[in-house]
Amino acid sequence: MSAPPRVLTVAGSDSGGGAGIQADLKTMLALGVHGMSVITAVTAQNSLGVQGAWELPVEAVRAQYRSVVDDIGVQAVKTGMLASAELVEAVAELIGGTDAPAVVDPVGISKHGDSLLAASALDSVRTKLLPVATVATPNLDEVAQLTGLRVEAEAGMREAAAAVLAYGPRWVLVKGGHLSGDAVDLLSDGSEEHWLRAPRYDNRHTHGTGCTLASAIAAQLAKGQSVPEAVAAAKEYVTGAIRAGFALGGGIGPVDHGWALRAQD
Repeated sequence: MSAPPRVLTVAGSDSGGGAGIQADLKTMLALGVHGMSVITAVTAQNSLGVQGAWELPVEAVRAQYRSVVDDIGVQAVKTGMLASAELVEAVAELIGGTDAPAVVDPVGISKHGDSLLAASALDSVRTKLLPVATVATPNLDEVAQLTGLRVEAEAGMREAAAAVLAYGPRWVLVKGGHLSGDAVDLLSDGSEEHWLRAPRYDNRHTHGTGCTLASAIAAQLAKGQSVPEAVAAAKEYVTGAIRAGFALGGGIGPVDHGWALRAQD
């Protein structure tokens, strides 16, 4: 039997299983690709927040990446929590030397408001990581961190996309989930635009949404879809996962990565 498409996630571990590496691998399995991982940091994390975070040495991150890519190979790469400028720059260099599309989720803060990226690393994200991204997937808080633009309404999303594209990614998906009304996202490459809309479900259990969406895009790219096709399919998947999100612990529970598999059953 031939191997399924292979996707590598470069991100932090979430001990609660709702976001990070754990969410990425669950998403990849659900979408029919083989997920592999480079762990950049370990977090002590649950439904209430992040109680601690410890980044791995750059040499450990580089060794994991080379081990996977040089032997197994990849059809897409996805990045999440990179924590420090040193890690951002090392991962950007690795991705730049890999012949595969890269989905960059510029993770700045957790769902609970905990910082997952050092302030000193922001410039490295702008100048090193975004230029090697096939698709960057910032939410509105991350847009503000990266560009200084604060988007308060859907009308400001086009300007936000242009501001992020100025740093060099081929495409940007500006996620408008923090706005009121329907969940609307804007995918743009500077000349082509796609507005993606989905119902907003009254469900507070949305931990891992950003990781899940970026991983779903990477999975679809690995299967050969175009960027607009991959983003549309990923949006559909994450919308279902949000709708099926469930309570876990005493705080914000995760989205349900297996919703589509259970729907088939």
